[in-house]
Parts: sequence; structure tokens; C-alpha cells
Amino acid sequence: MEQKIKQDSIQIGANIRRIRKERNIKQVDLVRLLQLEGIDMTRECLVKIERGIQHIYASQLRAIRDALSTTYDELFK
Repeated sequence: MEQKIKQDSIQIGANIRRIRKERNIKQVDLVRLLQLEGIDMTRECLVKIERGIQHIYASQLRAIRDALSTTYDELFK
């Protein structure tokens, strides 16, 4: 079973949203990039992750990091 990363004390979702907006990437475009990499994610799932109401899997986080050309440090700020 894949590890989930809880967002209780860290604002991973908010950071994903901030970085995505800084790069002018729409949610649907990010989801499309993730799906091309084999990550099963919907826009609704991304919305919940960005709002911090759904935990994120390690594979999803890795793929989002790569798609946004960012670092784990930026995501975990």
C-alpha cells in the first residue's frame, strides 16, 4: 500500500496551488500532465488536495513536483 502524506501541519496543497498559479498552469492542464505520466488523478481530486481536505500519495506528490518543475522544499514550505 502506498504511503499517504497528511496535510495537517504542512500546507502542501496551498503550496501546490501557489506554485501552479505562479507558473500559469490551469488545474486541468496539470491533471493532464499527471495522467500522461501514469498518475490516476482527476481535477476534483486535485481541488481537494489543493484545499487540504484530501491526503496526497507520495507518487502524486513526486509527479506534481516534476510537472511543476519545483522542489520538495518548495512544496513543504
